[in-house]
Amino acid sequence: MSLFISDAVAAAGAPSQGSPYSLVIMLVVFGLIFYFMILRPQQKRAKDHKKLMDSIAKGDEVLTTGGLVGRVNKVSDTGYVTIALNETNEVVVKRDFVAAVLPKGTMKAL
Repeated sequence: MSLFISDAVAAAGAPSQGSPYSLVIMLVVFGLIFYFMILRPQQKRAKDHKKLMDSIAKGDEVLTTGGLVGRVNKVSDTGYVTIALNETNEVVVKRDFVAAVLPKGTMKAL
């Protein structure tokens, strides 16, 4: 048993010499992977959603994040949208909660 312990101590006693720049290079590579895999797609998605919110107009058929499908009746400057779910029901939601603008005639197809 003591034979194995002495081998392990002897093997750990010699420190390995590595390049001092290897840690810096590894951190830069991980930073680039983080940027291209996480940050960049998220920024693109946010930019596309902002463009979608700015393009909402009266008469568009939209889908909200809550799952409501309706036609836009009124777009206010304060960031709210009035959506008609049918002839009698209207809902006021924030413009941020519009998930998608649907093609014309989607409500009739449902």
